[in-house]
Amino acid sequence: MDKDKVAEILVEIGTLLELKGENPFKTRAYANGARTIEGLNEPLQKIVAEKRLGEIKGIGEALEQKITELVETGKLKYYDELKASIAPGLIEMLEISGLGPKKIQAMHKQLGIDSIEKLEAACKAGKVAELDGFGEKTQANILEGIERKRTYASKHLLSDAWLAADPLLEDLRSHPDVIRCSTAGSLRRFKEVIGDIDLLASSKNAASVIEFFVSQPGIVKILAKGETKASVILEGGIQCDLRVVSDAEFPFALAYFTGSKEHNIVMRQRAITRGLRLNEYGLFKSKEETRDAKLLVPCKTEEDIFAKLDLAFVTPELREDHGEFSAAEKNDLPKLIEWSDLKGALHNHSNWSDGHNTLDEIAEFMENLGLQYWAITDHSKASFQANGLDAKRLREQILGIKKLNEKIAARGSEFRLLTGSEVDILKDGLDFDDDVLAELDVVVASLHVPSGSEAENTKRLIRAAENPFVHMLGHLTGRLLLEREPYPVNVTAVIDSCAATGTWIELNCNPYRLDLDWRHWPYATSKGVKCVLNPDAHRNAHAGFLRLGAGVARKGWLKKSDVVNTLTLVKLREALKQKRYKHKA
Repeated sequence: MDKDKVAEILVEIGTLLELKGENPFKTRAYANGARTIEGLNEPLQKIVAEKRLGEIKGIGEALEQKITELVETGKLKYYDELKASIAPGLIEMLEISGLGPKKIQAMHKQLGIDSIEKLEAACKAGKVAELDGFGEKTQANILEGIERKRTYASKHLLSDAWLAADPLLEDLRSHPDVIRCSTAGSLRRFKEVIGDIDLLASSKNAASVIEFFVSQPGIVKILAKGETKASVILEGGIQCDLRVVSDAEFPFALAYFTGSKEHNIVMRQRAITRGLRLNEYGLFKSKEETRDAKLLVPCKTEEDIFAKLDLAFVTPELREDHGEFSAAEKNDLPKLIEWSDLKGALHNHSNWSDGHNTLDEIAEFMENLGLQYWAITDHSKASFQANGLDAKRLREQILGIKKLNEKIAARGSEFRLLTGSEVDILKDGLDFDDDVLAELDVVVASLHVPSGSEAENTKRLIRAAENPFVHMLGHLTGRLLLEREPYPVNVTAVIDSCAATGTWIELNCNPYRLDLDWRHWPYATSKGVKCVLNPDAHRNAHAGFLRLGAGVARKGWLKKSDVVNTLTLVKLREALKQKRYKHKA
């Protein structure tokens, strides 16, 4: 077990102990231990093997024993027993946004609440508001959180769906009876939130493929199993459906089950106007619904189907009936961005604020990925909960990055770290003065504590865009998918301001954000606003978010030329200077 997973379990143990009302010093010890493990500069396995864990400050005998057991066995008896000792309903309550272990423990102790159902009843009866430290507002927020959890109960993040689908798809590809296979549905269309996973395969032996599929690891329950279709529940609660069709039917089934519903309606109507019928089984020379093979118009691929309907091929991400048909009729569909076009990223964190890796670790990792640059934009001082930097610490970091870049250059590498800040947008301006921002390569301005007023939030964002030292606005609407709704903001007005000032807008690639939403990008690019695809990385592995973000960017019709961080380092430096030069002029 690696250090990140060990740290995750230690944090969870602390949370579980807090739920039980344990001594706060004990619970804090696990959180502190997790931070220590995350900050290690050498492999945890090596430290454990050499029995040096106890020498590390903050790792006492009890922690040393537990961490060793996790690393060596991948399990921890204490953790399993602790989890089993707590009512499942209390743990489930942690999934309600804004509800932490202290409040849950207080409600359990004083009102006997041990399930979401009991919690909802107590809130509706006004009992929770009467508890010390709660009140009417907290009670209302809890009820909103419960409703939100129910609304999203059958919804899943795009990233979680891909992680679950990928191994299943790879296993299907390796099966000798599978001719072709693919994802379908909203997952293939790169929707930011999906309902379930749709897989499609073609085969001459459907029964064999179905049996193979339902026997895969990671399946916790088989909901249905027939000759050509199976439905299962995967670990994590995602439903996955597999359909197996003949290879002749495969392109039609793939187009149909990929959707969207709105896109399919237009496709079927186009077929009808040409004296044809299109369905999941084929494209037929018929005015009626049919599966008559004698009337089938042969199509080996989806591209063939579009061609038969006088359309250029529409990539799955664009199939939402959001303008793809008029573009496809004119053969005017854009060449969309590929994740491999990206040369780096401009919004990332290190262990100077709330990130997990040192500057040296980040530079080595990103250089090995083949990137040209990586901006370090740690939080500004107002984000105290994220260990935000004041001007003094920021200038120390700038110096550290300069020295590190000199070392990198000395060994002949062209990779560079860029200096930067994710500066908070406050009520009365930015968290750093312009003279501080002027010293940085990259400035991301983000609203972390929004107002409840759309007008006020819009005003703050526009004021930030008008600052000549701000290059881009970060996670514009502040949403957390399946957890928190976007804060009220007039997105169109902010885009217009960015167009007028030359300010870029981020597409934050964090799976919970994917913000700015893909639906806004066609308008933004029509106004000349550039996108920056940023992982908002807090650990090196988050660089992988770029691939996810590129898929969502494609859904927003973004081309390589629309995205700033497809530029080489030399051209990026020029682009970063342009706004400031414009201001001086």
